[in-house]
Amino acid sequence: MNGSMMQLPLLISSLLVHAERHHGEQEIVSRRVEGDIHRTTYRELAARSRRMANALAGLGIKSGDRVATLAWNGHRHLELYYAVSGSGAVLHTLNPRLHADQVVYIADHAEDEALFFDLTFLPLVEAIAHRVKTIKTFVVMTDRAHMPAASKIPNLLCYEELAAASSDAFAWPSFDENQASSLCYTSGTTGNPKGVLYSHRSTVLHTFAIALPDALNCSARDSILPVVPMFHVNAWGLPYAACMMGSKLVFPGPGLDGKSLYELFEYERVTLSAGVPTVWQGLLGYVDANDLKFSTMRRTVIGGSACPPAMMKTFQERYDVQVLHAWGMTEMSPVGTVAALKGSQVGLDAPTRFAIQAKQGRAVYGVDMKIVGADGAELPWDGVQSGELMVRGPWVIDQYFKGEGGDPLVKDGEGDGWFPTGDVATIDASGFMQITDRSKDVIKSGGEWIGSIDLENIAMAHPSVAMAACIAATHAKWDERPLLVVVKKPNAEVTRDELLAFYEGRIAKWWTPDDVVFVEAIPLGATGKMLKNRLREQYGRHLLDKS
Repeated sequence: MNGSMMQLPLLISSLLVHAERHHGEQEIVSRRVEGDIHRTTYRELAARSRRMANALAGLGIKSGDRVATLAWNGHRHLELYYAVSGSGAVLHTLNPRLHADQVVYIADHAEDEALFFDLTFLPLVEAIAHRVKTIKTFVVMTDRAHMPAASKIPNLLCYEELAAASSDAFAWPSFDENQASSLCYTSGTTGNPKGVLYSHRSTVLHTFAIALPDALNCSARDSILPVVPMFHVNAWGLPYAACMMGSKLVFPGPGLDGKSLYELFEYERVTLSAGVPTVWQGLLGYVDANDLKFSTMRRTVIGGSACPPAMMKTFQERYDVQVLHAWGMTEMSPVGTVAALKGSQVGLDAPTRFAIQAKQGRAVYGVDMKIVGADGAELPWDGVQSGELMVRGPWVIDQYFKGEGGDPLVKDGEGDGWFPTGDVATIDASGFMQITDRSKDVIKSGGEWIGSIDLENIAMAHPSVAMAACIAATHAKWDERPLLVVVKKPNAEVTRDELLAFYEGRIAKWWTPDDVVFVEAIPLGATGKMLKNRLREQYGRHLLDKS
């Protein structure tokens, strides 16, 4: 017997309808590429999103068509989040930090019909405009006064003119909640990126989950500044969650340096932010150098790569900012776990609590996870045994766009499909998961695994180290041994021997890196992750060459 409840589809447009109706006066603040601070409300966002939905129809965009963006975090980008998906088209957020060849490949693979872009990216768009195969329309996200005087791209359109010429009378269509809403491509370091196609249903369910108190804990009392870009897995879902909950939204635009971020945090009374560790390094460096404090920010979500414990301690002990350590993937929309303490853990001593927070956390409702050994059998949750991390859930990928790479899922004994994350992890008895390595980054020395993340975290705790990566270097006897690659802080001095001595008493002796290489910079990918594959290419024979 079925229940007798209404059947209303879970659509992204419903978030905007709710926001306009119930907290239309709430503010949305953007630092724009043009240099000004722009202020609007959810009510105006809804009206302008309807205008852009009409404008898209006027450009010939139909349901299912892909509409690309190359844009920073700002109110116009947010309007497109709702206008494109809400009208039935698919929002495709391109990553401007990728090489032009990759942007062309991804745009062609997605078969984008139109491209909306910020002025910042005009040189990139001019470089690719004649190469992309399917994009027919190019729109600059600015007003007429700031339109380029001359461009290599013919028939450039102006965003504000499109909005002004379109009516805000638009009825959001109703359709199957499983219809595609947005498209993001993986930031893989090998091979071509693969597309992950989200649905309206998966996006709305993910939004419910991340807003929960034991997830990112979003509320109408928050002022949220997503530092994580809107082109990086939809800013981890925060633009949707803020709309659902009625939070004030603050967009930093292109100003991601420590000074620009700090000024926005203070002036707009930001309470919650989110970003990758490399961004927070710049912010903490600026705050420390200028002897500043945070007056309102009390929570920051750190993900994308593991948060160094030294960074977490600095935020929490020096600046009274709680760190929400989170983990996820593009294939997971992206949030999978958050290290929110359970009630039984709140009263534990500080070192024990900190050790729990340093883990990637426990699964939010909707995500199931397990770790398996080499034979595919599930391993116990004892916090000791490590294995490959598998996940499943309503916002976890079933297959890549256009079936690239075949079926990515692994079937268990009951025939259920699990997505292999490529992470090596442990899970403790309380359900807290900890990434010990990427399966491709793990160091196998004499048949035993050594986790590179632990070695990196210890190095990062040294006062003279700005960034550290640990890679597997080929070894004549042990097959592989850990090699530490280090960037020193400005004007700091530390020797190889001092760094290696820093590991004494912190790890098993045989885990200690065999050598240290000092570099000016560690290569980072488009989302701020360290590109260890490049380091392995450059330094993989270091120990052999040195012997």
